[in-house]
Amino acid sequence: MGVVGMVRWALIVTSDTVKRDPSLDKVTPLVKEKLKNRDNELVYARIVGNNPFEILHAVSDAAMRGVDVILLTGGTGPNPRDVTVDLLSRLADREIPGVGEEFRRRSLSRGVRNALLSRASAFTFYGKLIIASPGSPDAVEAMLEVVLPVIGHLVEQLKGGKH
Repeated sequence: MGVVGMVRWALIVTSDTVKRDPSLDKVTPLVKEKLKNRDNELVYARIVGNNPFEILHAVSDAAMRGVDVILLTGGTGPNPRDVTVDLLSRLADREIPGVGEEFRRRSLSRGVRNALLSRASAFTFYGKLIIASPGSPDAVEAMLEVVLPVIGHLVEQLKGGKH
């Protein structure tokens, strides 16, 4: 893992449905479980609607809490209400396109044809990694499979570490 140590994560679930009924949230328990025992810890979790102002407020709040990674789930499709990627692309310093590319490649290889419609991606924002994942539990799990093997190195790079 290098000099980074524990990677601190924030999770922002973007879903009008889950915001109305938080008992429908299947993503937060999944993320907690997947991060356990991997030099990662979930230190912030929030559910917001598909509203740009709510999403922006949650991202800002998470960033101010000193997290290394902000994972947003939902809002990555082609529907006009799917605004997560649009908002993040305007906010970000840089895009890390390989994350979304690998997510789609793996999903397609598993027969998930709708992966072609996903705008999943990753961005940097003031030294933090921001990941936009589709909101289904299966998609979130697939995204974590993509990023967890490289997260320590990536966070170290964002903090100015050696190549």
